[in-house]
Amino acid sequence: MNEKMYGQNIHLPSLDNLFSSESDRQDAKLEKVQNLQLSELFPFKDHPFQIRDDEEMEKMVDSIKDHGVLTPAIVRPRPEGGYELVSGHRRHRGCTLAGLDTMPCIVREMDDDRRKRFSR
Repeated sequence: MNEKMYGQNIHLPSLDNLFSSESDRQDAKLEKVQNLQLSELFPFKDHPFQIRDDEEMEKMVDSIKDHGVLTPAIVRPRPEGGYELVSGHRRHRGCTLAGLDTMPCIVREMDDDRRKRFSR
């Protein structure tokens, strides 16, 4: 007996696709600034720059207290959880010294080679 399987090739769109525009779907793919917990941000291994608690850092802390962080850090997800700082180590230290709990960051997927090139 040859029974036909009706509806076998029907693929219904998700509710998100039904009730969002193409512009909304494209916007969802863009990188966005997120406020991440400082406790979730970790320096990458062999970071080439030194972070000093000197007069320049004091100026940065004062600026962060007055204006916030104007340029978000760049981070990438860590397999073990949290995020690895790619750029923004001084801003991270400044936020810590300013007594903040969060810092604006852009989360970006990147492999080790791209991270090394980016942080030079």
